[in-house]
Amino acid sequence: MKARVGSVSPVLFKDGEGCGACYKVKCLDHGICSRRAVTVIVTDECPGGGLCGGGNTHFDLSGAAYSRMAIAGAGAHLRDRGQLKVVYRRTACKYGGKNIAFHVNEGSTSFWLSLLVEFEDGEGDIGSMQLKQANSAQWLDMKHVWGATWCLYGGPTAGPFSVRLTTLSAPKTLTARDVIPKNWAPRGTYTSRLNFDATL
Repeated sequence: MKARVGSVSPVLFKDGEGCGACYKVKCLDHGICSRRAVTVIVTDECPGGGLCGGGNTHFDLSGAAYSRMAIAGAGAHLRDRGQLKVVYRRTACKYGGKNIAFHVNEGSTSFWLSLLVEFEDGEGDIGSMQLKQANSAQWLDMKHVWGATWCLYGGPTAGPFSVRLTTLSAPKTLTARDVIPKNWAPRGTYTSRLNFDATL
């Protein structure tokens, strides 16, 4: 599923809060499309205006997603078609046994910590994220930046850090205790030992 990604119109992207959500998309042109749907993960917002603007629902799919929907041998022809009629529905994200990971973005310091959430099963979208420092009982609210990136201003902060996630669509909460170590580094990725149920 890595390359089966797509950008979506603002109505589905929800100012970045829809990033990470998964959809089943099926092409309706049976002359070139198979009857199978492709599961895509939302990774970006398509450019405003045109098909993506005006409150329209639109998917801008990767080449791999197009190929998956095509009848055998017709992937390139389907990609060349451009606009297709599709049906879609929200579906659970499933990362096949991977646990949620937190990537520390470049530029992070003890005064500004920026985290990208990866491999979130189930809802796939994050409604809120909190961080707790070592030897503290206080959960600090992180600010949503864009997509699946959240940050914390202020400090200095000291790890190890625990992270608490709450999904957006149907609020479910998960806590990854001490997931980011004391000696964390920018561009490091730290994998938890848990994930949400792969259901909606």
